[in-house]
Amino acid sequence: MELGLFFALVGRELRLALRHGADTFASVLFFILCGSLFPLSLGPSPELLHRLAPGIIWVCALLASLLPLDRLFGAELEDGSLDHLLLLGLSPAVVALAKILSHWLTTGVPLLIASVPLAFMLGATAHDILPLLAGLILGTLLLSLLGGMAAALVLGARRGGVLLPLLVLPLATPVLIFGASAADAATNGRSFGPELDLLGAFLALALVLCPLAAGSGLRAATS
Repeated sequence: MELGLFFALVGRELRLALRHGADTFASVLFFILCGSLFPLSLGPSPELLHRLAPGIIWVCALLASLLPLDRLFGAELEDGSLDHLLLLGLSPAVVALAKILSHWLTTGVPLLIASVPLAFMLGATAHDILPLLAGLILGTLLLSLLGGMAAALVLGARRGGVLLPLLVLPLATPVLIFGASAADAATNGRSFGPELDLLGAFLALALVLCPLAAGSGLRAATS
């Protein structure tokens, strides 16, 4: 029963995202435009861009994933539908997890797709794409979990939109470091398995802790 409600809630969020696709489009457009600025500032050197491409893509993905976070729970809080979601019979943590999964499907997955042409534009080769995507899959899931937790914790707070990136960016720093390191190791012919293992460990921990913290934030905001 709870599993059916969970997937029904995810489906509802996906339908709303398709109906109001401006957030997804804005995130992808920001990701591509932000990545396109680096060749203009660093110069057209193919060797330099190829060496810096993993870090550029990861920084742009991190910043782009922040854009729709302030509306992740804020819209439902404003119109009162968040109270109804918490009365579905699901725990607040499960409701938060459904919203976070929807955020990843509507923001993280499009960023994964957009990262391929951006990587080629920055001089990446076909050999670099698979390790880059492997790290980004784990990394974008982690960013959605951390971002969803932070969005729930600042929900209803004054200047919550200002506090949100200040809370997410320090938490996302290890994700950025190990994700970019994995792609850089693959680019230089080294093993990238240890970095992906660490990202996987972080993801397993975040899957347990972030929805619980986000659920507490939702409960506090609606009480």
